[in-house]
Amino acid sequence: GRSYTEQISHVADRPGHDKRYAIDASRIGTELGWSPRETFETGLRKTVEWYLANEAWWRPLVMEKATARRGLAG
Repeated sequence: GRSYTEQISHVADRPGHDKRYAIDASRIGTELGWSPRETFETGLRKTVEWYLANEAWWRPLVMEKATARRGLAG
């Protein structure tokens, strides 16, 4: 019955927590000679462009999931 805002509980940051999610890909470059073909910016641009160009593919999936989440699926 409470609002979402009232349900938020803030916790203290854990030391080193963010380091766990920071990827150091230097080893794959050094050992395997691999490097990405895309930068973050070009990859993000291409991803957004794909979603804009392929809405007929992904829109039904989003709608299906949203309907099921509300318990309205048949």
